Amino acid sequence: MSRSASRGRSSAPAHVATPSAPPRTSSLILAFAAVYLIWGSTYLAIRIAIETIPPFTMAAARFLAAGALLYPWARLKGKAPAPTAVHWRNTALLGFLFLTVGNGAVVWAEQWVPSGLVALLVGMLPLWMVLVDWFFGSGRRPGPLLVAGLIWGLAGVALLASTGGFGARGTIGLVGALGVSVGSITWAYGSIRARVIALPARMPLNTAMQMLWGGAFLLLIGAATGELARLDPSVIALRSVVATAYLAVFGSLVAFSAFLWLNSVVSPASVSTYAYVNPVVALLLGWAFAGEEITSRTLIAAAMILSAVVLITRRGR
Repeated sequence: MSRSASRGRSSAPAHVATPSAPPRTSSLILAFAAVYLIWGSTYLAIRIAIETIPPFTMAAARFLAAGALLYPWARLKGKAPAPTAVHWRNTALLGFLFLTVGNGAVVWAEQWVPSGLVALLVGMLPLWMVLVDWFFGSGRRPGPLLVAGLIWGLAGVALLASTGGFGARGTIGLVGALGVSVGSITWAYGSIRARVIALPARMPLNTAMQMLWGGAFLLLIGAATGELARLDPSVIALRSVVATAYLAVFGSLVAFSAFLWLNSVVSPASVSTYAYVNPVVALLLGWAFAGEEITSRTLIAAAMILSAVVLITRRGR
């Protein structure tokens, strides 16, 4: 959250072709490094980007730029057929759920909530997936171990909230944390809907369309909240521009492409390890480069949340 068109990654279809030849070890290492490190670093990049660029406007620029680069490439490579009206409608829905609400909540919350803690909250996505799938998807009731994992993870969030680490501006930090959780729930719901609606067969085209829609909706929100009217290019720092470019190119294109490739050559359980590696990377980067405090209670809460995610992803595939 960051979730980067990141936040379209959960919609990847299961029918991605599997290469006949086994992947090279060096390629696997590079791909996992991209998913682990780049996606983990996007939370710090978001914090830097919104220092001088309004959050919704920054996110809109990120996804519109990435989508504009990816769409023509996806159409030309392999001569993909033009998407239908149904494809545009369905990718609009997913772009709204994943990027506008899901990722938009992350960039909005990082105005007050430390980036590492936002990453921890986003890392709870597998827990929300279990509940959303129960109520809106397959209807499968979680077993005892999954219920234990859910309770354990929520207890970790409660401990995290009790540290006061969600921000130093009164209740707004807790509101921001709640916003991230709501965004994760909409992400989970989008993942469920993506299984049953018609989408472009080629994943790059599907992703590009979601990014274009998500960026357009974020731009409208930025206009509606007065961000565009208040935007003053003279106060935008170079580091914020560089961070936004990093999010668009590396977070939304490079790391996401690596994720799609991994999804086609290794097991889903292996790919899902990003859910509990990204928060660790984000916590360390926030501590090292943004002065975000890591207390003993934060570490205990992080261990509770991440162990719950491990249990959910291993037992609740």
